[in-house]
Amino acid sequence: MSDEYIRVEGLKKYFKVSSGTLHAVDGLDFTIEKGKTIGIVGESGCGKSTAGRLMSMLLEPTAGSVFFDGCDITKLKKKEKLAYRRRIQMIFQDPYSSLDPRNTIYENIAEPFYIHNFFQSKAERDEKIFGMMELVGLAERFADSYPHEMDGGRRQRIGIARALALNPEFIVCDEPVSALDVSIQAQILNLLKKLQKDFNYTYMFITHDMSVVKHVSDDILVMYLGQMVEKAPSKVLFTSAMHPYTQALLLAIPVPKIGAKKERILLEGEISSPIDPKPGCRFAARCRYATERCHREDPPITDLGEGHFVRCFRVCDGNQNI
Repeated sequence: MSDEYIRVEGLKKYFKVSSGTLHAVDGLDFTIEKGKTIGIVGESGCGKSTAGRLMSMLLEPTAGSVFFDGCDITKLKKKEKLAYRRRIQMIFQDPYSSLDPRNTIYENIAEPFYIHNFFQSKAERDEKIFGMMELVGLAERFADSYPHEMDGGRRQRIGIARALALNPEFIVCDEPVSALDVSIQAQILNLLKKLQKDFNYTYMFITHDMSVVKHVSDDILVMYLGQMVEKAPSKVLFTSAMHPYTQALLLAIPVPKIGAKKERILLEGEISSPIDPKPGCRFAARCRYATERCHREDPPITDLGEGHFVRCFRVCDGNQNI
């Protein structure tokens, strides 16, 4: 029996711009099991961060549903949303701009308690905040420091402590290590994995780094111009990727060996516009396998079994060996 905890159906987010309607997220469908991590990967502008903000209720969807523990959170009223926001939190990409520079580390971590009126006494609040600092590897002596006095790794630990302060169940991690040095990235990733193991958190991990997403994810969803092009368990995606875009991303991963040679797929051609997109595969203009059909029809999502889904005519028609 599946431990399905979060189910997303037909999720869309459109923005009105001067030249038309921007399709930032255009029909996402996926599920996440409790205590697991789904990685959302794709290049800049694919809509992955917008999807994260929809999941964390920072944006209202244009259409679609997000079922969290059986409840469609897109249909909640304002007062009902406040209760669910305790259970859904977000870790942001830039650990500096996401913190209030006027507040101390203590005050930044305490902010959710004031918003949700969580603790009545200062003693309770102090115990919780100092406990959160210890949990994420911050010394208590930093409590009265300010964000600008911290390095990037410590600032991101503050952001993590603030996100975990209200004991959430689902956490959206929006590129939480992309702004950090490589050595610090490893520390933050290991911290997130340890916290998940200890507290059974469910993660949505957004990144453009295929090496990172492989390290942290149980399932991986690949996005291109607002749409899912492939989704599969992590091991399956890295060994049996079917979509040409996914294959290009995997072959672009650097090999940590001097002089090593690796096949590359160069993506040529113009990127299609996400503003009032025309019918057809949105990757067709850059795809070496594209046919006339790809330019005029929307490809369906093909279920290959065992949680592997691909949006491509080659797979749908059984011609993936072309």
